[in-house]
Amino acid sequence: MFDMLLVLIAAAAQAGAVTASGKQASEASAAPPPTDTTAPVSMPHRAPPGYDLVFADEFNAGNKPDPSKWNYDRHRNAQGWFNNELQYYAANRSENARVENGRLIIEARHDGANLESESDYGGQEYSSVRLLTQGKAAWTYGFYEIRAKLPCGRGTWPAIWMLPEDPDVVWPDGGEIDIMEHVGYDPMVIHHSVHTKAFNFGRGTQKTTSHNLDTACTQFHRYQLLWTPDGLIFGVDDAPKFAFRKLRSGKSRWPFDEPMYLILNVAIGGDWGGRKGIDESALPQRMEIDHVRVYQLVEE
Repeated sequence: MFDMLLVLIAAAAQAGAVTASGKQASEASAAPPPTDTTAPVSMPHRAPPGYDLVFADEFNAGNKPDPSKWNYDRHRNAQGWFNNELQYYAANRSENARVENGRLIIEARHDGANLESESDYGGQEYSSVRLLTQGKAAWTYGFYEIRAKLPCGRGTWPAIWMLPEDPDVVWPDGGEIDIMEHVGYDPMVIHHSVHTKAFNFGRGTQKTTSHNLDTACTQFHRYQLLWTPDGLIFGVDDAPKFAFRKLRSGKSRWPFDEPMYLILNVAIGGDWGGRKGIDESALPQRMEIDHVRVYQLVEE
């Protein structure tokens, strides 16, 4: 399996899918990357052979996110969120997070004064949700697939991404894996990125790529990550889009040997998402998620 990964990553790098350019850092400053539509040669179809399902949510039960699988993150509501984002992240508020018709709905809204009764309210006019598997599930390596349909209102900033489980690690030392990012003012472009201490926005060295996906907001697509000790391959609907290879040891370049948890959120505004303003007439906007699946290689 690892030999196959190295072949795929080498092909992706030779094809030009590995790029370093300006994009947002989810816990730092923000700037969008250029578009790169180059794709490497192949992507494992669903989970590779030898991988077993270790976590899944098909959203077929209940009317709220399953508390045995998901936590609400509200820790920056009072102070304001990173990147000058403008949303309040709610918890147990059905207007912002609910399960209906077999899908998780994360909905961003313009609520104004309706949020003033919240105990950690920081004065935000917009509300949304940030869900974590932290404390419930975190993994080192694996194959990840999230089937989602994205919001496209100007000012929205949905993301499917990962951060280190260790709460004492300061960004970007522990790394960040952005399986999918999108900004509503550029509705047909998908972004995939990696941040580390050596490769991050502050140094202008982060590794990222972008590609067109015309139906990102009108159809469901499977956003995928294959993560092994040798590298990362990002894909959409089994087509590889970006590869990041472990070229040398050292956590500054490759911190990805420690557990990371998954994050699902829709931000509003911010240095990247709000670059062209917010279309309040387009709100509410929702990211719909059909399933989340995590597979890991079975130890023999």
